[in-house]
Amino acid sequence: MKQSKSFYRFLVAVLLALAFGLLALVFGMFLLGCGNGVVKTGSGKTTESYIAFTKTDAFNLRQVITADSSVSRTVMWQSNAEEKDAFVEYRMIKAENAAIQTQKEHINDKFTDNGKTTYVHTVTLKSLKPGMEYEYRLGFGNRRSQWYRLNTAQAYSSYKALIFPDSQSAKYKAWENVAMPAWQRNRDAQFFITMGDLVDNGEHAYQWNEWFTRIGPMITRIPAATVLGNHETYTMDWKVRVPQAYLHYFQLPEGTPESYKNQFYSFDYGDVHYVVLNTQMREMEEFYPNLLRDQLAWFKTDMEKSKKKWNVVLMHKDVLRYGFLTRKTPREEGFSEEGKTFMPLFDKYKVDVVLTAHLHTYRNRGHIYDFKRDVKGPVYILTGVAGDVRYPNLWKRHSLDVAIAPQPETNNYMVLEASTDRLRFSCYLPDGKKIDEAELKK
Repeated sequence: MKQSKSFYRFLVAVLLALAFGLLALVFGMFLLGCGNGVVKTGSGKTTESYIAFTKTDAFNLRQVITADSSVSRTVMWQSNAEEKDAFVEYRMIKAENAAIQTQKEHINDKFTDNGKTTYVHTVTLKSLKPGMEYEYRLGFGNRRSQWYRLNTAQAYSSYKALIFPDSQSAKYKAWENVAMPAWQRNRDAQFFITMGDLVDNGEHAYQWNEWFTRIGPMITRIPAATVLGNHETYTMDWKVRVPQAYLHYFQLPEGTPESYKNQFYSFDYGDVHYVVLNTQMREMEEFYPNLLRDQLAWFKTDMEKSKKKWNVVLMHKDVLRYGFLTRKTPREEGFSEEGKTFMPLFDKYKVDVVLTAHLHTYRNRGHIYDFKRDVKGPVYILTGVAGDVRYPNLWKRHSLDVAIAPQPETNNYMVLEASTDRLRFSCYLPDGKKIDEAELKK
C-alpha cells in the first residue's frame, strides 16, 4: 500500500512537471515571437501572424495629395532593399466586417542621390468612398507594417488645412518645433501645404530624411501638398540642377505635360481649386528653356476647366519686391518678375487668394488688382518662415503691406478654414498665439 501511494505521488509529480514544462515552452515561444516582431491580425475567427517591418523595410512613409482626395490617396515610402512586390493593404474602419483590400499596383523607383541609394515606393489607392475613415499598412512577403489612418475628403464640406512656409534648416528640430505643435492644436486638419524650400540643399539626403522624420506622425496621417522651391534645385556644392530628389520623393497629381511632371500641378479639395506653380524659371532655364511659356499655357487651360467656387494659387517666389532695411545695397520697392508675369493672369481668371514664400517673412497685403490696392483682386499673403533660416529686420515695409509679423521675425504657421461661404487664413506663432487673420466671403 505504501509503495502504491509512492508510485501515485511520483506519477503526479511527473505529470505536473510535464505540464509546467509545456507552459514554459509556450510562453517562451510567445516571448520569442514578440522579440522578433510578430504581428497578429485578423477579424472574426481567423488570425494571421506576420513579421513586423523593420526600420530599413520602410522609412519616410508619407501620404501625398491627389487630384481628388475624396476618392483617392497616394502613399509613398522608401526602403533599402528593392521589395519589388510590395503592396498596400487598406480597409474602412467603421464599416461592419470590413474586408482588407490590397493594392498591388505600385511604382518601385531606384533612386541614388548624394551617394545614397534607396527604393522609392508609390501606391495610389483609388475608388475610395468620400468622407470616410480608413486605415492602411504596408506589406511584402510575410511582413507587414503597423496600421495607419487616413480620411478621405467630403465633397463641399467645411474643412481645415495647415500651411507651412519655408522649412529649410541647419537643424530640423526647428521645423519639428513649428509643425508638430501646429498639428497637435489642429488634429482636425485634413491636409497640409508646404510652400517650397522644404530643405536647405536639395541634393542632401540627410536633410530629406530629417524633414520626413521630424513630421512622421503628421505626414503618415494626413497628405502633403508640396510646392517646389529654389533650394530644392541646389547641389552639394551649391550649383543648380534639376530638383531630382523633390521630383522623386513626391508623386503629385497628373495633368501637366510629362516633361514637367511633379513640377507644377493642381488639385481640388472641397469647393476649392488649388493651383501649384513652379517659380524656378531662372534656376531651370538651362534644363527647361520653355518652362515659363509652357506653364502659362497650362495655367490658362487649367483655370478655364475649374468649376469650383474658390481658386487659390500656391507659388514659392513672391510677387512683390522689397527694399532692404539692413543692407547697404539700395533697392526700391516694386513688383518681382514673377509678380509682373503672373498677377495679370490672376486678375483675369479671378483668383481669390495667392500664397507665396521665399522671403522668410510674414506679410498680409490684402487685395491687389492691376498692381494697385483694389478689392476686385486676389488677397496676397506672404506666408513667413518655419525653419531656422531667418532674416530678422531685413526687409522694409512695402506700401502694399497690410500686416506684418512682430519684429525681429521668428517662425510661424498658418491655418486655412474653408466653409461653404468663406475662406479664413489665420497666422500663428509657434506657441499658438494668433498674429493676423484674413477672411474672404462669397
